[in-house]
Amino acid sequence: MSGHNESILREPLITGQDITYAKITDDILMPVENKPNRAWWIGFILSLCGATLWVVAVGYTFWFGIGAWGLNKTVGWAWDITGFVWWVGIGHAGTLISAVLLLFRQNWRNSINRSAEAMTIFAVICAATYVVSHMGRPWLAYWVLPLPNQFGSLWVNFNSPLVWDMFAISTYFSVSLLFWYTGLLPDIATIRDRATGVRRKIYSIFSFGWNGNVKTWQRFEAVSLILAGISTPLVLSVHTIVSMDFATSVIPGWHTTIFPPYFVAGAIFSGFAMVLTLLLVARKVLGLENYITMFHIESMNKIIILTGSIVGVAYLTEFFIAWYSGSEYEQYAFINRSTGPYWWAYWMMMTCNVISPQLLWFKKIRTNIPATWILSIVVNIGMWFERFVIIVTSLHRDYIPSSWAMFYPTWVDVSVFVGSIGVFFTLFLLFLRVLPSIAIAEVKMILKSASEKAKLEQIKEGHLDKEQVAEYVESLEKFDSVKQEEYAKI
Repeated sequence: MSGHNESILREPLITGQDITYAKITDDILMPVENKPNRAWWIGFILSLCGATLWVVAVGYTFWFGIGAWGLNKTVGWAWDITGFVWWVGIGHAGTLISAVLLLFRQNWRNSINRSAEAMTIFAVICAATYVVSHMGRPWLAYWVLPLPNQFGSLWVNFNSPLVWDMFAISTYFSVSLLFWYTGLLPDIATIRDRATGVRRKIYSIFSFGWNGNVKTWQRFEAVSLILAGISTPLVLSVHTIVSMDFATSVIPGWHTTIFPPYFVAGAIFSGFAMVLTLLLVARKVLGLENYITMFHIESMNKIIILTGSIVGVAYLTEFFIAWYSGSEYEQYAFINRSTGPYWWAYWMMMTCNVISPQLLWFKKIRTNIPATWILSIVVNIGMWFERFVIIVTSLHRDYIPSSWAMFYPTWVDVSVFVGSIGVFFTLFLLFLRVLPSIAIAEVKMILKSASEKAKLEQIKEGHLDKEQVAEYVESLEKFDSVKQEEYAKI
């Protein structure tokens, strides 16, 4: 446990003037050890309805084939690949928070990494369902896997984006799952030690005999760093591979080298937006305001500003390169995006992804929880439209005007996408019920150095510069979980 004192000028990562190690455990395990409240049940029932819709829509697709979707000879990819890329992008924030921020020793990740990693795993599962469902013959899905020679001369087509996506998804899922589960071990052991009966036996199995001695913690920290090192390249590689589904083609609007960095920035952008969407509700419903503080929310908003600005520059760069290339086909692809039949989707994308995040430059907005929550949803709506615009508007008008066609989604297209959101939220709500949504052990590590309680004790000792103390107290005004009465006395 870290015992050194942090600078008083830094905002606290844990608020509450009565926080102890025991209280941290009790607060975080409260949703796991007690019966779910009404808000959880409402959310779970709605999510389960969505998941049921997904089962019906995917079952209908398997029975009647891909013709149940709105695809045609010209637009061969549409809502299926749009949903796939959207879900893979949402999963990116979990890897960034858990791996990259760990390597950079950013302690503010400790309160949000667990939920972000869980979100990554569930988002990748939703993305994988799209890979299988748009195969046409899903019972042969195993053909994209490396198969033993007993299957005969069956070789996958390594030129197929389907195979690239399979490698990207499987690598991302396996490493993310391993990293997430490794971090869970000490917390599962904590639940095991407090549980009784059958629950104790179940958690005993999944804790893998964790005993909490020094050697165990040393191995835990070493493995965490190794997995973080392995996971960090995935932040770049996975969405780079997904972007190559498009960038390696010769279709105007797709054939561009800017796609890999542009897709990675967009993935982090949408991923952090989804983390905010989930955690702003969870912190209120589960009573975790002391651990997911305004500092965490503001930090994530700053990352959204950065990545949103990168995405905006990428949009402008695409238009510039199309003009500079002198290719009339490339130029028409982008003019068609902004002024053609799908103009409304393009300007929805620009409004949600470029204009709305700029509101977060204002401190009053990025520290306002309702405004942040609404903007996080707006961003993910915009990122879905981005993928739709890239895919459909580049396909629906090709080189031969006689082949031009419009894409209209069927009820099956809509139901598969809406249902996948239901599957995602069903998995996330079940996760909140059976596992701690915040890393208990990691939060305890910063209690004596970066908590409001530790800083208040420093102030009461009277050895700190008065101007620094005044600046610190002023910074606490934005926190909705800080009681100002004690500071007024000081």
